[in-house]
Amino acid sequence: MANEITHIGTVENTQGGWVKVRIVQASSCSSCQIKQHCHSSESKEKVVEVYAPGASYRPGDQVVVAASVSLGLQAVAWSFVVPFVWLLAVLFGVMKASGGNEAVAAVAALVSLAPYYVMLYLFRGRFRKHFSFTLKPTHIHQP
Repeated sequence: MANEITHIGTVENTQGGWVKVRIVQASSCSSCQIKQHCHSSESKEKVVEVYAPGASYRPGDQVVVAASVSLGLQAVAWSFVVPFVWLLAVLFGVMKASGGNEAVAAVAALVSLAPYYVMLYLFRGRFRKHFSFTLKPTHIHQP
């Protein structure tokens, strides 16, 4: 398993040290020879912002966007694992405290997620710096 996840993308614009790159995430069907005749091939376009101060990329440049696998796993933990564990802890804690009232426990568990997501929103700048991508040139320029 590689230590890095990479995607080829196209620079859309640069501003203040930030580079916006459009990447296309394609399914494994993209390399299939009969993909034109099949409706199961999927691709998603995403725009990512990469902090690259001093970079001299121009709109249309092809670049490689890279991130480490460990950062991807940390992002999954913060966005899915931690809130799931919190939800279960509150659910069972309120169930025990309320004498088994499932409706109250369910509502309390769902409502308890709001402060977590507010905290993620408030610290988005810190997360943005921590979960950053890197750019590598591909030496292919679009006309």
